[in-house]
Amino acid sequence: MKGRKPKPTALKRLSGNPGGRKLNENEPEFTLITDIEPPTWLSDKAIIMWETVMPELLRNKVLTVADIHNVEVFCMAYNRWRQAEDDIKVNGVTITNENTTIKNPAVTVVNEATTQMMKFGALLGLDPSSRQRLSGAAKDNTPSNPFSDI
Repeated sequence: MKGRKPKPTALKRLSGNPGGRKLNENEPEFTLITDIEPPTWLSDKAIIMWETVMPELLRNKVLTVADIHNVEVFCMAYNRWRQAEDDIKVNGVTITNENTTIKNPAVTVVNEATTQMMKFGALLGLDPSSRQRLSGAAKDNTPSNPFSDI
């Protein structure tokens, strides 16, 4: 589908439905994830990324069961990016075979993994501009009073 992605109904409600259009009352609601361990098949570097981003996603209550595959793909793309960068560090951007110098295939892997990280990271709100489009748990802005329990 071309054009801007539709704004979720929950976000429209939070903003007071400024467009005044009819809200989708049949929008599916998926179960919110509150705690989850990384899949056992993830590589070590992917698990490190999982353990880095997952607490933030869970704390902000933006992750549902329908989003888990996005986190998995993001973490695996991160793993491929790191592996390819390690290869480039060892072998360089170009490699020489007999009499030919060619681009190291790891450079292509870096580019593809970076693109995947950007796409799936945006779906999860892992960059500043996409974070603004997400709605998380309502924030309680009332100042806390340490003496209220007395």
